[in-house]
Amino acid sequence: MAVRKFEFSKIAINVMFTVLSLIVILPFLLVIAVSLTDEESITKNGYQFIPDHISFDAYRYLLDSPDVLVRAYGVTITITVVGAALGLLLTAMTAYVISRPDYRYNRVTTFYVFFTMLFSGGLVPTYILITQYLHLKDSLLALILPILLSPFNIMVMKGFMSKIPLEIIESAKIDGAREFRIFFRIVLPLSLPALATLGLLISFTYWNDWFNAMLYIDDPSKVPLQLLLVRTLNSIEFLTTNSEFTQTLGIDLTSFPNNSARMAIAVLAGGPMLVIFPFFQRFFVKGLTVGSLKG
Repeated sequence: MAVRKFEFSKIAINVMFTVLSLIVILPFLLVIAVSLTDEESITKNGYQFIPDHISFDAYRYLLDSPDVLVRAYGVTITITVVGAALGLLLTAMTAYVISRPDYRYNRVTTFYVFFTMLFSGGLVPTYILITQYLHLKDSLLALILPILLSPFNIMVMKGFMSKIPLEIIESAKIDGAREFRIFFRIVLPLSLPALATLGLLISFTYWNDWFNAMLYIDDPSKVPLQLLLVRTLNSIEFLTTNSEFTQTLGIDLTSFPNNSARMAIAVLAGGPMLVIFPFFQRFFVKGLTVGSLKG
């Protein structure tokens, strides 16, 4: 009887995760299918998983200037790699300090970090700081610094590092290790699960960020991918909602890939991260395993 209950619960769990996986995967497959569908077919039949007529018009429209798209990808990859590396290092260093029970100002510093989760300086002071005081207008640092540190990430990392026994740190000090050596050789290896998780979240944050670029970037050569696609989407919106303007210019929108272009934008924006993630998943799982063994 117990074996049957175990088998039933196992089947129920498998069915539940299968349904959840389909809920996540099917919408993205629909986006890909619509991006490859002829605009006339979309107007006639709506969104379909299997297109009646496959068309690459949406991608031809978006890839009409490949140099611009490649440059935008390069900017986005640069700020994602640099921002994620620096952000993860500073997050770990800050969290390690406030997680130490022997740190005299532990409570005060923790409250200071937590307070910034509830209140911030606001958009206008941040803009003035970046442009007028730091003079980072049209600089890639303007895309990295504003989201370099997150109080939420610091608190998550602090919760993980606070579980590391203080005796390990004290024994390392007895052996002559200094603070930086303890941090890089002992604390960071033990914190691999948290580092892997937060590193992934920080990377997604930098990859999807377009608002800071809209505020601080005017140079076309430094426009990241997300802002480029947002501007392209706005151009499509303008052309499709202002028929009188397009008629005066002699632009024919009857065959314009309106809906399919929107979906193609989503594929170009999110597709690379979905392709890259499986290659890093084994490192993510390995970090969890190593962390559990060393802990």
